[in-house]
Amino acid sequence: MEKDRLPECLLKEVEIVQDIISRMANNQFYIKGWALTLVIGALILQGNFYQSLLAFVPWLIFWVYDSYFMRLEKLYRAHYEWLIQNRLKSDELLFDLDRVRVEAKLKENLKGLFQQKVPGLTKIMFTKSLLPFYLFLLVMILTTILVEYLQKGKLI
Repeated sequence: MEKDRLPECLLKEVEIVQDIISRMANNQFYIKGWALTLVIGALILQGNFYQSLLAFVPWLIFWVYDSYFMRLEKLYRAHYEWLIQNRLKSDELLFDLDRVRVEAKLKENLKGLFQQKVPGLTKIMFTKSLLPFYLFLLVMILTTILVEYLQKGKLI
């Protein structure tokens, strides 16, 4: 591609990446809402001990899912920074937003900084933005199970 068209491409590409970042943030909001809804729904089920354990399923699934979207958001934020710094110099990855190729390119370019900018899934699960919410849900699940079965006088 001609170098004189790169500024035009940069603006459009940055806009697309901003939309992706915004979508990832919205996904996280919806995931938290669904997690809360399904955990409460599972806790409302009255039955034996094993039915109460059903609340742990959406809790864990949505915690991992939420972390995945946060990681994607961080990945595309790093890609956004890369675009701002490099697009006018190169047409590499021009309009290529494939997660795998973007991640590989950022790992190559950022070297040791990649893990700092885009940590792994388990590290993201324990960040200060996700851990309090899912810890609250865990406490709610455990408290509900404990109260329910202390009232019945038995756990199983």
